[in-house]
Amino acid sequence: MFDEDKIVKAVEKLSPSVVNISTVHMVQYDMFHTVPMKGVGSGIIFKPEGYVITNYHVTEGTRHVDVFQPDGKKQTGTVVGVDPTTDLSVVKLKCQGGCAAAELGDSDKLKPGQTALAIGNPFGLAGGPAVTVGVISAINRAVPSERGLIENLVQTDASINPGNSGGPLADSDGRVIGVNTAIIPFAQGIGFAIPINLAKEIAEELIEHGKVIRPWLGVSTTDITPELAESYAFPVKEGALVIYLAANSPAHKAGIRPGDIIVAVAGKQIKTMDDVRKLLQSKKIGETIELAIVRGDGRAEVKLKLGEAPGAI
Repeated sequence: MFDEDKIVKAVEKLSPSVVNISTVHMVQYDMFHTVPMKGVGSGIIFKPEGYVITNYHVTEGTRHVDVFQPDGKKQTGTVVGVDPTTDLSVVKLKCQGGCAAAELGDSDKLKPGQTALAIGNPFGLAGGPAVTVGVISAINRAVPSERGLIENLVQTDASINPGNSGGPLADSDGRVIGVNTAIIPFAQGIGFAIPINLAKEIAEELIEHGKVIRPWLGVSTTDITPELAESYAFPVKEGALVIYLAANSPAHKAGIRPGDIIVAVAGKQIKTMDDVRKLLQSKKIGETIELAIVRGDGRAEVKLKLGEAPGAI
C-alpha cells in the first residue's frame, strides 16, 4: 500500500539538501560568432563542508556555477572535478556552520520494485524542488550517451525531466540511492540514475585529485545473464560480454575483440563488469595483468598492460 505520510516525510528530510544549479558557457557556432548558452540542473549536498554531487553534463564547459539553495539563497559554486565517463561532477559551496548534507543509502542493496523518489528542479522552475514517485524498474543497465556507454545505471519509472539531472533518486526513507541523469531526452516513462555507491566513490576521488585516476582496459561490456546466455547459446552463464573496443586501448592492443566474454581478471573469477572494475581499483597504471576470456567454445588467457583512462580535469 502506498504510504503517503512516509513519502511526505522522506521529501521533507531530503529537500534541504537539493540545490538548483544554473550555468552559462560560451558556444562558438561559426568562425566569428560566440554566444552564451544557459543550462540548468540539480545537485545533492552530500558533505556538510559544502560539496555537491551533480552531473558532468550540467557543469560541462564551465568552472563556476550559480547555485540556489532551497531557501532561495544564491552563491557561486566552484567545480572542483569532473568525470565524463560516469557523468559526474563535484561543486564546492561555502557553508558557514555547515550545509544540510543528505543521508546516503546503499545502492548495492537495491531491488526492482522498491519505491523511488526523484527530486530536483525540472526545467529550472522556481519555488523549490519538485518530486515524482515511481519504483526501481531495473538495475545494472548500460545506456549509450553522447560520451559513450554509461554502465551500471539504476532504471526507474519516476519521471526525470530536463533540470532534474544531478538531483537525487531516493528511497522511501529519504536516503539517496542514485544521482539522476537525463541522458535519453526522448525516452517515455524511463529514467536513469548513477548508483550512489559509485557516485560517492567517484566524488571522493574528484575532491582529492580533481579527476579520477583509473586503470583502463578500453572496453564497453554488458553483463551475461542466464537469459542472455540461453538466448545466444553462450557457453558460460556469467561474465562480461565485450561489445565495444576503444581504438589503441590496452584491450585492443592485446587482441581482445567484440564478442569475447571476460570471465576472470588476475586469476579471480568475475560475474559482472562491476567485478572487473573493483578488481582494477587495486591495480596500477602500467601494470601487466592477465584476463581469462571465452571466445566461441574456447578459453584463452590474454596478458595486457593497463593504461590510464582518458578523462578531463
